[in-house]
Amino acid sequence: MKSRKTLSLFICGSISLILTACAFPVKNNTGAINDFINDMAAKHRFDKPTLTGLFEQVSINEEIIRKISKPAEGIPWYKYRRIFLKKPRIKAGLEFWRNHAETLATVEQQTGVPPAVIVAILGVETQYGQNTGNYRVIDALSTLAFAYPPRSVFFLKELENFLLMCREEKLNPLTPTGSYAGAMGVPQFMPSSFRRYTVDFNNDNKRDIWHNPDDVIASVGRYFAEHGWKKDEPIAYLLQENPDKTIQNKSFLKENLRFLTSNSPVPNISTPLLSTKKAKISAFEQENGEELWATYNNFYVITHYNRSPLYAMAVFQLSLAISNLRAFSYDEKDINSASRAGSVQLRE
Repeated sequence: MKSRKTLSLFICGSISLILTACAFPVKNNTGAINDFINDMAAKHRFDKPTLTGLFEQVSINEEIIRKISKPAEGIPWYKYRRIFLKKPRIKAGLEFWRNHAETLATVEQQTGVPPAVIVAILGVETQYGQNTGNYRVIDALSTLAFAYPPRSVFFLKELENFLLMCREEKLNPLTPTGSYAGAMGVPQFMPSSFRRYTVDFNNDNKRDIWHNPDDVIASVGRYFAEHGWKKDEPIAYLLQENPDKTIQNKSFLKENLRFLTSNSPVPNISTPLLSTKKAKISAFEQENGEELWATYNNFYVITHYNRSPLYAMAVFQLSLAISNLRAFSYDEKDINSASRAGSVQLRE
């Protein structure tokens, strides 16, 4: 009996320690918080007592620090792509396209960004709004601003933009939820991006990227357009699929190349390429070697959304799979045929 009681006390104590390690009041960082509050009052005329009361309700969450320290982009490409190139995500993308075809077409006319790319972004980010994150944005941003020195400058700026956004949109700062990095809504915009790129598409005096698909679609289109998207230009072109050996001399990977013929510094490439577009050669790690792609301007526009080339390639390949499924048929049995047309292998 005594041993059971001792075990119970140990378990309860352990749980208490875990909870304490995961979250603690932001007031533990009083000096940094006070400096931030003073800056917000001086620069933007926020009321100091109001902000002080707000931050007394904010928590530092160590789970957030663990997650941001191990992003998915740290894994090799062949594992990364398996996360996104799955049949349910592709089918859901086609369904999203069907349901919002008119808005997607209008935004394409306005921005030049294809529907498939917008849909793929939403598929990669939140599975079309199914998983927008359940962290309070103010907790996430405060954690990374005040307890994560490697990115504190960036997240202090985002916290500033978040409070400005809440004032502009008449939102309670304790209400919005998002990812562990403070990204918000279906498209996972950071607060600075929200303030600069979100669109009130249907003119209801709200920029709602949590619940309004029209605002979401238009905002993603505007984001890409303002970052230099070129209408009807390529994103990427497969050069060599999964060669037997890892490329040893990668010096050419950093060079800008203009492909005039199929004569390439990379051996065994015979595929004719677009002759007028500037491209880079990029390598993506497969299980038995490296896959080589020519990546163009629009590929790097996607990386403004997330700097990882793996992310941009996942968006591109998901957009291909969704587009090809739409072109082939709406019938589920044709999904594998659609994937083969886009050179994209799917997983259950």
